[in-house]
Amino acid sequence: MTENNSLQQNLTAAEKEEIIRSLLHKEGCWVDWGKACQKLHDNGVSNQEIFEQTGLQNSHQNLVIVASKVFESLKQQEAEEDLLEYYRGPRSDVLYELRILNHQERLSAAKLVREKNLDVDGAKEIAKAMKEFSHLSQPPSGFTLNPGDAVAYQYWKNARQKKTLADKARLIAEGLKYAQSATARQQIESLLTDIAQTPQQNAPLLPMYRLESDEELPCILPVAGRFPLRVRDLDHVPILDAIEPFGVVNVKNSVSVVTIPSWQVILKAEKPAVIFCQGKDLPKETQNKSEELLIVVDLAVTEWNANHYFLTEEDDNLIFKWFNSSPQQRILGQLLVILRPKKILDEGNLTQPWQMDD
Repeated sequence: MTENNSLQQNLTAAEKEEIIRSLLHKEGCWVDWGKACQKLHDNGVSNQEIFEQTGLQNSHQNLVIVASKVFESLKQQEAEEDLLEYYRGPRSDVLYELRILNHQERLSAAKLVREKNLDVDGAKEIAKAMKEFSHLSQPPSGFTLNPGDAVAYQYWKNARQKKTLADKARLIAEGLKYAQSATARQQIESLLTDIAQTPQQNAPLLPMYRLESDEELPCILPVAGRFPLRVRDLDHVPILDAIEPFGVVNVKNSVSVVTIPSWQVILKAEKPAVIFCQGKDLPKETQNKSEELLIVVDLAVTEWNANHYFLTEEDDNLIFKWFNSSPQQRILGQLLVILRPKKILDEGNLTQPWQMDD
């Protein structure tokens, strides 16, 4: 960023040099470093430039910037001076882990971390537990909104899922260490009686899935027939209406159907139908003239468009054709998709081993 832009952002060259000098000599505490780095960033000084002039690694810059913002949020919540002094200690890495919490939660978590004299891993565990606890629609029975109870709840929940005595006992002990309400302690202590009882088999999870896109549901289409076909073969092609939400289709006994992926081009068709043919039946030459093909046409489209192929009649037989201008022949439908069968094995590779993958 140019010097002019820096001046516009209220940072003179002299001020910039003074901030860099203070960072170089590590004046103040890490909170001051974080604020200084943030001010330099806001005025267009890159991480790399700060590193080259002060020796502060990029990762350390990010840590003290974020942690200093957490520290300021504690001050905004009117944290006591002894708590603030504790985190100036330096404990920037500990406060950094509380960044995922809101301002009020940060203060509660910071107090708990100091009370338990936790390191960065302990702070991370508390922040994660409080975040997950806050996502619950209401506190679980026996547990309060107290941060200690939030951590205790995670241990209680995990202990219930363990099968071995050692694992259960370890998690129960950890939960009791954090539980701050009498009801939370009772909930955790109740697990002690379960240890002596014969473990019961939990019911398995229900195999439940949710469809995320239209393409995950197959599209059921009526089959008009296989070439050669005549116009009258199209007269009895039905419109299949899918019943939401799972696309149930009622089909008469005399109607043949086929399923393909629910691509948008198919879903937009008003009257889709399937015609089976071979490569030789296409209006353009293909490598394999005898290959079986599945053609989807929209029988509702009867107007010419130079950008599409169409189904029409010629010599009493249905054919696919492209027209460079509006035709005299009657258009019976628009070609939407040509599907080739799934290719399981390329037999040509058997005779040409140099084309095979290693």
